[in-house]
Amino acid sequence: MLTRRNFCGCLLGSLPLIATAAHAQQPECAVFTHTRQEETSPDDAISLLKAGNERFVGGHSINCDLMEQVKGTAGQQSPFAAIVGCIDSRVPPEIVFDQRIGDVFCARVAGNFVNVDILGSLEYATQVAGAKAIVVLGHNSCGAIKSAVDGVKLGHITDLLENLDPALATLTPADGPHDSHNTKLVQKVAEANARLTAASLTGRSEIIAKLVDGGKLKIAAAMHDITTGRVSWLT
Repeated sequence: MLTRRNFCGCLLGSLPLIATAAHAQQPECAVFTHTRQEETSPDDAISLLKAGNERFVGGHSINCDLMEQVKGTAGQQSPFAAIVGCIDSRVPPEIVFDQRIGDVFCARVAGNFVNVDILGSLEYATQVAGAKAIVVLGHNSCGAIKSAVDGVKLGHITDLLENLDPALATLTPADGPHDSHNTKLVQKVAEANARLTAASLTGRSEIIAKLVDGGKLKIAAAMHDITTGRVSWLT
């Protein structure tokens, strides 16, 4: 018998050794090699993320041998997607999409916007490292979005929030008071930010635009619900 823990470190109890081997043999536990990445289309990449979120929401996240994945990716990484997410502790992309070591690139910043540094990172992730999809992942009740709505001025946070101005510009008088307690307005800004950020990538990067035009890359915007764990797709 073997005492085992899942990827979160939670004790799973005593299980037969054969069960551990079965977990390791699941297709979802196979590391992404260059060949496997090449065989994955942009649509496949999005489908893998959607399936992973369904597992996560349904309580069926897959338990893999992470140390085997460490060994399998030590010489090379070939992730199938890149995710731009918020730093919010409730929205870890790998867990939300039920992915593991070597599966996805993650760039995280409060407000999940893309500046020149993240844009360069996405160019590396796609053109150089071969990722087939970029997902801009926002979420409800985002602190950065609320701060932008309230016009917070505090240290370097002030500069950071300026990146959310395009989303704020989508608001109209009909949306009501610019106040973080206006939950519908906050949600509208969060969704607009994810959509606008995703839509801006091809106009800001010739490298990314060529990959999209050539059918080698797909870009999507999505929102994570921190109360349910579910990801909804905006594009």
